[in-house]
Amino acid sequence: MSYNNHKAFVMEKTPLKIGSLLLKNNLFLAPMAGITNYPMRLLARDEGTSLCYTEMVSVNGLVRDGKKSFAIMESPEEDRPLGIQLFGDDPVLFAEGARLSESYGNLIDINMGCPVKKVVNSGAGSALLQNPLKIKAIIKAVRSATSLPLTIKIRSGWSSENLNYLEVGKIAEEEGADAVTLHPRTKTQMFEGKADWAHIKLLKERLSIPVIGSGDLFSSGDVTAMLNYTGCDGVMIARGAMGNPWIFSETISLLKGEQPVSPTKHQRLSVALKHISLLTAALGEKVALREMRKHLSWYAKGLSGAARFRERINGIEEMPVVIEVLKEFFT
Repeated sequence: MSYNNHKAFVMEKTPLKIGSLLLKNNLFLAPMAGITNYPMRLLARDEGTSLCYTEMVSVNGLVRDGKKSFAIMESPEEDRPLGIQLFGDDPVLFAEGARLSESYGNLIDINMGCPVKKVVNSGAGSALLQNPLKIKAIIKAVRSATSLPLTIKIRSGWSSENLNYLEVGKIAEEEGADAVTLHPRTKTQMFEGKADWAHIKLLKERLSIPVIGSGDLFSSGDVTAMLNYTGCDGVMIARGAMGNPWIFSETISLLKGEQPVSPTKHQRLSVALKHISLLTAALGEKVALREMRKHLSWYAKGLSGAARFRERINGIEEMPVVIEVLKEFFT
């Protein structure tokens, strides 16, 4: 089925309320480990997203007073509202982690969908989908520990033979979660194949709390198609926002009935330079250089000469030279 063939007109769904949190629109930047630190979040906010999430934060790390875990949550005041995404597998540690993290953001999200081997092998992420009773205990514990809005992010199930997103969604609602985000792939799919948006549609029909859709959102057309087809309350954009914060402003235009305008090369250059500046201020030039290589490759994606540009910047060890090459490519 081609979801983009669905022709229903979508009105801009603003505002959206999750628990006590009132959001200006229903377009969110997803949590992505190693990617959505606060410089990237600020750029997405510039383009209109109403809610951003931190990278995954380990509840074990928080309870053990791990500096790295707390550092992930630190951000300037302009980076609000902010969702803190926690991961782990122990209800007691989850509750303590929620208490320790609630002053850093405006919403707590429980990761129950990450399919990465390291996370799954620890019993966290999508491994939890194999144990609905533990899911129930975790949500109950976190709900008791914090008054902040509480959401969970899940996949459709462990495998195609074990789809339990409806069961997990109902547990979340019954235990006091304020919204559920569904990426409609299974753990075993990883990021292969197509996300089955029909799962989002069905979950929305079954729950009374907001349902946020995710998966295969790479353009403003994809976002409006998901909203149209599933009736979900909001969308969470992940890979589609990498090197492309304009997906938010383009979607806002499309939802208003306006024709989205793609960024010019000059606009891409301006945002890429701002990203470098923010990341350098946050992490120092050496780390920023290493981190920016992937981001710059994403900014260049789809443009003529992108492969050569990527090859060049991956071999450069000084930020001023990277900036020279960047300006040369985008002008």
